[in-house]
Amino acid sequence: MFPLFKDGATKRVAFQFQCVTWKLEKALGSIPYEQYGVSEEVQEQVELVRTQLKRATERYGPFNSSKISRAVSQPLLNDLELLQSGNKGFGCLHLGNIGNIDHEVKRKVKNFPQGNFSSSDTNDVSQVEEVSSSLEQVCASNSAEEVNVSSGESQEESGKQDSVTIPEDFLCPISLEIMRDPVIVATGQTYERSYIQRWIDSGNVTCPKTQQKLQHFTLTPNYVLRSLIYQWCAKNNVEQPTALMTGKIKKSDGSFRDVSGDIAAIQALVRKLSSRSVEERRVAVTEIRSLSKRSTDNRILIAEAGAIPVLVNLLTTDDVVTQENAVTSILNLSIYENNKELIMLAGAIPSIVQVLRNGSMEARENAAATLFSLSLADENKIIIGASGAIPALVELLQTGSPRGKKDAATALFNLCIYQGNKGRAVRAGIIAALMKMLTESNGTMVDEALTILSVLAGHQEAKIAIVKACTIPVLIDLLRTGLPRNKENAAAILLALCKRDMENLACLSRLGAAIPLAEVTKSGTERAKRKATSLLELLRKLQQQH
Repeated sequence: MFPLFKDGATKRVAFQFQCVTWKLEKALGSIPYEQYGVSEEVQEQVELVRTQLKRATERYGPFNSSKISRAVSQPLLNDLELLQSGNKGFGCLHLGNIGNIDHEVKRKVKNFPQGNFSSSDTNDVSQVEEVSSSLEQVCASNSAEEVNVSSGESQEESGKQDSVTIPEDFLCPISLEIMRDPVIVATGQTYERSYIQRWIDSGNVTCPKTQQKLQHFTLTPNYVLRSLIYQWCAKNNVEQPTALMTGKIKKSDGSFRDVSGDIAAIQALVRKLSSRSVEERRVAVTEIRSLSKRSTDNRILIAEAGAIPVLVNLLTTDDVVTQENAVTSILNLSIYENNKELIMLAGAIPSIVQVLRNGSMEARENAAATLFSLSLADENKIIIGASGAIPALVELLQTGSPRGKKDAATALFNLCIYQGNKGRAVRAGIIAALMKMLTESNGTMVDEALTILSVLAGHQEAKIAIVKACTIPVLIDLLRTGLPRNKENAAAILLALCKRDMENLACLSRLGAAIPLAEVTKSGTERAKRKATSLLELLRKLQQQH
């Protein structure tokens, strides 16, 4: 949520951004998909963006439509120019025509898949642009809608927000949010560590606020400001940002544990991660790996000490041991939910994919496991899928160690839950890899292969590839001889392949699938029984037609 400032122009800009977010969320919910022939894949992407916008609007609190209309009718660009000239925090924000809703929509859908598109992907992007170009009209109609909140409630909410004004010195000039880990750059300006680190990692060499060239990229903790922010938060009953400020971590029973000694040790280790000495870096990252494995508290403290961006940089080192320990440390840190966003913010995915392609086997295994952990957040599935990770995971699935294959299979399963990644997996050769797993004599990966196939089977491109790979006879054999869970997945895959496909259904009939299916209806799991019964019904209708 944008904080409230004393400066009137800044207040208007912040509130107008909130209004744009609110109107976009309403607009995306009003798109007549059927009029544009939008694919399910694009609909899913739009819904994901809408979910993100909805989360933001919930943080803003209730809105009154008349208040919104007044806000968006005011000239925003003049206010922005005023703010930029006054260095009020927008110095690094370069904006086009804010009044153009289409431009704003395209900015909001920046998480759509990027990179090498197939022809179907290109059509989907065209559909997105076609839909987004109509959103200005949809927004206009939404502005006439009344929000189910009375103006009295809105004024009451506004009064509550105005009661606490956050000192401007406590706000990061980039994010405009209260700082958790303030650091000083070469020009003497203070920023939130994660935001300025991302700015530098993106190749920028100037200070965002002053535009002066940075003589060095050392980030020095601003301990005095941290303490002032903590004291202000305590005095004004505002949630205190981090354990680093307080030196204490709250335990499950509500009490607090003193971690001031741990903080000092961890901060010293994080500083050594940037040492010029290869050996010193190696020792430090080995210790970080060990600490991050031990407890949630350590994962919190290591992240808050600013270790994540430095660990991401170490992923591209030539030292094998350092690389292995860096990627494993990131894996351990990602277990704590809040750290996932920090890892993504640090731009870790391209470097993790590079390790997945070229690292040692241990590093590749842990890179795959890290991608799985990060992909648990739905929005990350899109980013990871567009990064080139899927071909690298398929390669590990084919050539990796037993553990590496399992890590790759787990990551691929989770990524393929997102519709847009299914085609990518097929084009990367996943079907051939899964078929090999199904037919291997040791049978150690049959369960994983079937689970992934069950996710892919509903996708048209995957369906064609599965049938072409002669998978149907193998699945029928599994109905006869497989374990209960394998029979269940085999029946589910066959049903997906045969629905609305007479050719596949006829193949099923010719291969004598009715007998094992009848057996599954008697002795299988509840889900297996349902799938087998549906298949038998389709076979019965096929026989009646002939």
